[in-house]
Amino acid sequence: MPKETWLVTGGAGFIGSNFINLVFEKADDVNIINLDLLTYAGNLENLKGIANNSNYLFVKGDITDSKLLDKIFSGTINSNFKPTKVIHFAAESHVDRSIVDASPFINTNVVGTQKLLDSARKHWEIDGKYSDNYKFIHVSTDEVFGSLSEDGLFQESTPYAPNSPYSASKASSDLLVRAYYETYKFPAIITNCSNNYGPYQFPEKLIPLFLNNIIQRKSLPVYGKGQNVRDWLYVTDHCEAILTILNNAKVGERYNIGGNNEWKNIDLIKVLIKLMDKKLKNTVSSESLITYVTDRKGHDLRYAIDSSKIKKELGWQPKETFESGIQKTIDWYLNNEDWLKNVTSGEYKDYYQKMYAR
Repeated sequence: MPKETWLVTGGAGFIGSNFINLVFEKADDVNIINLDLLTYAGNLENLKGIANNSNYLFVKGDITDSKLLDKIFSGTINSNFKPTKVIHFAAESHVDRSIVDASPFINTNVVGTQKLLDSARKHWEIDGKYSDNYKFIHVSTDEVFGSLSEDGLFQESTPYAPNSPYSASKASSDLLVRAYYETYKFPAIITNCSNNYGPYQFPEKLIPLFLNNIIQRKSLPVYGKGQNVRDWLYVTDHCEAILTILNNAKVGERYNIGGNNEWKNIDLIKVLIKLMDKKLKNTVSSESLITYVTDRKGHDLRYAIDSSKIKKELGWQPKETFESGIQKTIDWYLNNEDWLKNVTSGEYKDYYQKMYAR
C-alpha cells in the first residue's frame, strides 16, 4: 500500500517543525510535505535531522498561491506525495507586528486559509462528498475568544471577541473553516490552543526573548506592570494533541488545547530569571534588567483554556508540568546558542528586541 501523505503548512516554523519532528519519531508510514514560505520565523535548521528522509518533501511557497496548491494536491510536484490530510499551522502570529501593520495577517491568515480550503475541496470533493481518508486540521489560538477577567475558562462554545488585528485574522480564518464544513461538509476540525513554549521558538515571544536577553545581559521589557495572565502549553504536548485529533477525532468538531499552567507575566519572568541565573552562575540577579514599558494597545488581561472536551473524548492531556517543560526549554536554548545567534543576526536583529510578550 502506498504511504498516506500529510501536507503541513508552516512546517519550518516553531510549532510546525516540532510537529514534523514528532511525526518522524513516532512513525515512518506517512509522507510529509512541508509547505513554508520561509519568512523571518521559518527555519529549515529546525528540521535538519529529517531533511534527507525519502518520505519528506519540502516545498518553498505561499499558501495564497492557488496554482502551487493545485500542483501539490494533484500530485504534480511529486506523484508519490498526494495529500489526504492537511495540518494547517502557517500563520502570521505576533500581536505586536499586527498592530504595526495588519495587512500581512489578513493576507496569510485569512486569504491563505481560504485558498488552502478551496484547493483541498477542489481535489478532494467527488459528487459533493469526501472520502473518510480526508481531514483538514486548522490550528488556531485562544486569542480569538478575547480576554477573561480573573475567573472563568475559554470553552469551545465561548463567543469570539478578538481584540487585536492578529486575533481578528485568526478568528476570521476559524469562521471560514467552520463555514466550509457547514456549507460543503468539508472534513475540517478546528483547534484552539494556549501559549506554546519550547524548542525552536523565534525570540520575539516572551520566553525565548527573555532567555536570550538574560544570556546577552540585555533589557527585559515588561508591558505595563506585568499583570497579564497566560496559560502555557509545552509545544510537544500540543503536537501530541494534534496527532490525537488527526487520528481519532470526528470531522466538524473543535477542541481547546491548554496546559493548565496559568502565570502572570511578571511571575513567569522572575521564575525564568531565577532558573537562568542559577544555570549561568550569575552573581548579580538579572532582575536588574527588568524594564517596565508602556502597555500594548488592547492588551488582553487573561487567557485560560478548558481542555476537558479533548481529555474526555480523546483521552489527551499534557504530559509536561510547567516545571519540567521550562527546564527542558531552558536547557535547549542554552545548548543551542548558535541557533539563537543565527536567527537573531539577520534583518530582524534589532527589530525583534522591540517586540514584547504577547
